[in-house]
Amino acid sequence: MSETNDEILLRRLSEPFEQLGEVARRHPLLTDLVLAAGAAGTSLTELVIQHRMTPMMLAVCAALCLPLLLCHRSPVAAYGAVAAVALTQWLVSEPQLADAAVLIALYWVCLGSDIYAIVATVAATEIGAAMLALRWEAQEFKYWVGVSGLTVAAAALGLVIRQRRQLLGSLQEKAARLERERDQQAELGAAAERARIAREMHDIVSHNLTVMIALADGARYALAASPEEAVGAVARISATGRQALGEMRRLLGVLHGDPEPGPLEPQPTLERLDDLVARVRAAGVPVSVSLDGDLQSIAPGVQLTVFRVAQEALTNTLKHAPRPTTAHVALRCLAGEVELVVSDTGGGAGAGPVMAPRHSSGRGLLGMRERANAYDGSLECGPTGDGGWLVRLRLAADAATSEQHGRAGRSTTRELERVT
Repeated sequence: MSETNDEILLRRLSEPFEQLGEVARRHPLLTDLVLAAGAAGTSLTELVIQHRMTPMMLAVCAALCLPLLLCHRSPVAAYGAVAAVALTQWLVSEPQLADAAVLIALYWVCLGSDIYAIVATVAATEIGAAMLALRWEAQEFKYWVGVSGLTVAAAALGLVIRQRRQLLGSLQEKAARLERERDQQAELGAAAERARIAREMHDIVSHNLTVMIALADGARYALAASPEEAVGAVARISATGRQALGEMRRLLGVLHGDPEPGPLEPQPTLERLDDLVARVRAAGVPVSVSLDGDLQSIAPGVQLTVFRVAQEALTNTLKHAPRPTTAHVALRCLAGEVELVVSDTGGGAGAGPVMAPRHSSGRGLLGMRERANAYDGSLECGPTGDGGWLVRLRLAADAATSEQHGRAGRSTTRELERVT
């Protein structure tokens, strides 16, 4: 939006005063010295022209101007000293231009002191103006009005500049605060993105490599007895590897910000649950599935969470459960709630829970907990009484509904030894 002529004129007129104010802030003692010397020089010039140069007038002039050297250090003290000299002058001497020191000291009080000091100094200056008019001027009212106008002008100038400085200070503080908040939000966003990428990387690498290892072992055992099954297992290894490579390229493209051109692939939903189960079955673990409710009513974000938790649970079964073992996936969506239960037999009753390797990082469990926390869900993991393992996830079916409760993260875990 362009400036008007009045705004341009006001800005140009205010620039010299702003520059003077900046010089005054950098060199306070020099500023006080220049003001005191200017007031004294102007008064002495008047006294010479009017032939009133007497020792008494010189003493009063010096006494009125010297306290101005304290304006930056203590405006109230400087005003008090000038006012005391002015009162003495009113009693024993005559007026002179050095009396402007009262207005200068009043300006500094209004510029840097509290409201009580401002009210007191303005009232004292008005009383002094009335006393001056009553003693030395024949037209008392007109003289008092003129001096009162100068008093108001000095006070108003100090208050306006003070308000402008406070406004500029608040704007600078707000800008600095907004910059800090922007940096903090950027850091939080980067941390959240790193956590999301870490979860996705773990899900892709861990699951697909586990499936490929299981298929490779099966192919090695079946190579001599059943070459056809070995060939099929090798083909599934190839397909799984290509799928993992495609997902890795997509994820790394997002990470670098320059994804390769090509068709965009959506995040997995529950429609791909059959493919997940088929890969686990092909890797040698029989999996049964039971579905209850309308899965299409589940929000896409919730579907991604359920899919990834099921993927991680079945991956853990492939990695840690002794053979033979069977797994069961139960998914229920009723009354606005989604419940996923993934369990395995762990090699049969009496086999007992199998511990994970001690070097396990626990990244899979952490990823499942973070996904549950994101939708204010609950997660339970632990061994069952028959030697198997169970993972139970509960979420609200609607992402918006779950986010209304906040992200307090009330997920719980138990017996974490076997979950990676």
